[in-house]
Amino acid sequence: MIVLLVPDLTTKKCVSCNAKDMRPMTVEAAHSLIPQVQGWNLVTEDGMMKLQRTWKVKTFMKGMEFFKLVADVAEAEGHHPDLHLVAWNNVKIEIWTHAVGGLTENDFILAAKINRLDLHQLLSRKVGE
Repeated sequence: MIVLLVPDLTTKKCVSCNAKDMRPMTVEAAHSLIPQVQGWNLVTEDGMMKLQRTWKVKTFMKGMEFFKLVADVAEAEGHHPDLHLVAWNNVKIEIWTHAVGGLTENDFILAAKINRLDLHQLLSRKVGE
């Protein structure tokens, strides 16, 4: 029996998006990585695959704190997501590699690192939690 170990995405570093040989990943490749970024969804908009995730924050200012934490990770990785704060407490993040017009491993690395952030003090609790 052969066991393939999948490296933890949080241990990887985003690579430069300016590489001439960088191409958007296939749907199959994206589906193989999505289990490693729990809570994120694969979406296709205008023929382009993206990662997308939403959260509900306690207050508008908690949303700003949320964005600051994400911005720090994004800046450290040199890979920047689209951040949306809608109706004062709904946070949405979309990640894709703009330079190639689709998803690359960088997007999954960033999503995994965002998932690792301690955000619980910023988020609204759902009924029953």
